[in-house]
Amino acid sequence: MEFISAEAKYVLQFINQTNRSVFLTGKAGTGKTTLLKEIIQTTHKNCVVVAPTGIAALNAGGVTIHSMFQLPFGGFIPDNSVAQFNENSKFETRATLRRHFRMSGIKKAVINNMELLIIDEVSMLRSDLLDAMDFMLQSVRKKNSPFGGVQVLFIGDLLQLPPVVRDEEWRTLRNYYKGKFFFHSHVIEQNPPLYIELSKIFRQTDEQFISVLNNLRNNKITQNDVQVLNQFVQPNFDLKANKGYITLTTHNNKADSINQQSLEDLEGIKRVYKAEITDDFPDKIYPLEENLELKIGAQVMFIKNDLAFEKRFFNGKMGIVKSLSDKEILVHFPDENTTIEVEKYEWQNIRYSVNENTKEIEEEVLGTFVHYPIKLAWAITVHKSQGLTFDKAALDVSQVFLPGQAYVALSRLRSLNGLILLSPLQMNGISNDQDVMDYSLNKATEELLETTLQRDTKNFIRNYLINSFDWADLAQQWRNHKFSYLESDKSAKAKHAHWATQQLERCDSLIEPASKFISQLNKLFFQENTDYQFINERILAAYNYFFEKLDKLEYEVLYKIEEVKRIKQVKQFYDELLDLEDLQTKAVMQLMKAKLLMETIISRKTITKSNLNSSEIKNYKLKMIDKVVEDFKRNNQNLIEDKEEVSYYEPKKKKAEKTPKKATTQITYELWVEKNSIEEIANLRKLTVNTILSHFTKLIQDEAVRINDVMPEDKIEALTKAFYGYKEESLTPMKEQLGDDFSWEELRMFKASLNV
Repeated sequence: MEFISAEAKYVLQFINQTNRSVFLTGKAGTGKTTLLKEIIQTTHKNCVVVAPTGIAALNAGGVTIHSMFQLPFGGFIPDNSVAQFNENSKFETRATLRRHFRMSGIKKAVINNMELLIIDEVSMLRSDLLDAMDFMLQSVRKKNSPFGGVQVLFIGDLLQLPPVVRDEEWRTLRNYYKGKFFFHSHVIEQNPPLYIELSKIFRQTDEQFISVLNNLRNNKITQNDVQVLNQFVQPNFDLKANKGYITLTTHNNKADSINQQSLEDLEGIKRVYKAEITDDFPDKIYPLEENLELKIGAQVMFIKNDLAFEKRFFNGKMGIVKSLSDKEILVHFPDENTTIEVEKYEWQNIRYSVNENTKEIEEEVLGTFVHYPIKLAWAITVHKSQGLTFDKAALDVSQVFLPGQAYVALSRLRSLNGLILLSPLQMNGISNDQDVMDYSLNKATEELLETTLQRDTKNFIRNYLINSFDWADLAQQWRNHKFSYLESDKSAKAKHAHWATQQLERCDSLIEPASKFISQLNKLFFQENTDYQFINERILAAYNYFFEKLDKLEYEVLYKIEEVKRIKQVKQFYDELLDLEDLQTKAVMQLMKAKLLMETIISRKTITKSNLNSSEIKNYKLKMIDKVVEDFKRNNQNLIEDKEEVSYYEPKKKKAEKTPKKATTQITYELWVEKNSIEEIANLRKLTVNTILSHFTKLIQDEAVRINDVMPEDKIEALTKAFYGYKEESLTPMKEQLGDDFSWEELRMFKASLNV
């Protein structure tokens, strides 16, 4: 990582080489979001990202807490009493919450395969909601440990947006909770996470400003700090005459009114740009207004970072609209004297599912929202400014700030040079919540981090290896299956009873030697100086002994599935076999990963996704299926000769979704290399054809694709003539000249090819 601080390094290590839950916090601008992305990209664990609100979830690349865990809206009382209702409030209890856990197989599979849960924007997470999540995870996973045994990473700054609990709700909840923050939940009080704070600030470099912000954050603001800030008071500051300043205010209607009036005051034609929404993307999580209204001269800001190598803009960068046409927006940055064309950005509404072959949790795109990542920027609320960085801002603090709002507002700025206060800052009304200040005293020292990391890493390795040889659940599943055959049964399933008995005997024969090996491992780990070299030798020997036997069981259950899927009226039997196969595949893959884990440790490599995975593991089940199908056809030639292949139960295979961890243009490029047409790529990615064509503009620019690959020769010749001597910054005059003979996308692609 480009910024890697000592604290950030510890977070990565605790996530990847321990099962310790962590609370990651830090002042505004310390790189929490960047670290979150790094964790998602490098962790070897099955990871799910959630957030309290739709917009927060969208920005974190995850889903909402309520949708992931199927939790109803309302309060949660952590006991088994009956539900409580009144006209203003509704409270679920453990007894009533269970009825919401009748979830789809896809969601259950995700919850049962989850190893790491990341909760972003945890400052907004209520204590009762976190207890409801804990109860749900324990119930569905059938494990009584905190969060059902899932490691949790809490991310957020508690001095920013607080949880919302209405007064009438708190009158009930205060009987069960000491406070409303996530750390007041029962599960956290009993199992506190490791508190790690990022301290290096990347947004500000002005030492005086950093000092004021730190004091404001820690409720230690002095009269001197207030005097420093009040030097920047200019009540008569003319925002219209001073371009590039954004007003930060406390109320939505005031910000909306300033933006709308400022737009109306501009001369010229107003243009409206509509978002492209494909498939399932609910309006409540729209990251922007569906209709973007602009005029030339409008002050706008970007709400995303530039994904391109040049990094021409960032989240919060201000500019002025220079030129507008139907499908082209040019924004000028006066301070840099540069102009760029605004490219559309893609937001994805996702859901999680488990890959049936690798047992990894993957993201499936349900729908997309494609729009220009800009909004009117004469004003914005403090609430919506979180995560943004401004060079110039005017703070309207005439109304009393909520705790933390003064800090959030001021910390948006890079330096004091860009600050304007429209009224003096008062000492009252800007203190932070005392509960939060008290909780911050739990911050882990470097000494505690180091000793805890060493101990927890050793425990993680020991538990990982032991779990890799603990097949009690697998044996119990085979046992349940074997005893599900009834002696008097004359059904189609009954014919396979002998096969089930054979496989149970195979599985049972592994339990005793595995148990002895687990005892050996425990002794080796409890020695004062753990000899990892010797442990590796023992793991390798055990792997060579057990793998062949587990592999045979995998073959048998897949072969039986291949046979049974061709028989009518045995759907329940088929589903039982699928459950067996799921556990069987996990057992094999866990064993393969245990061998890789020890190789990683012995070679002193970092425990990461890349080091704990291999093509052998990824392709294990697919290769086994190929072998099973080939053997089945050879053994049953008479049965299937000249007959159409039939599967009564398997769902139709859909083309695998590409994971959105890669750059969006890279995903399009890989689908193009696989010989998909532009229309097919758009359909697979749930995007419009125009959006896919915008990807090809970038691919042509990067020389990954040639213009001749996507455009016919006659069009290239015509555009070569049209562009000869063309020096305009905008493509609008060219579009007006050529009319409907060429689309905007074709003009952009051709222009990109000229710069190659």
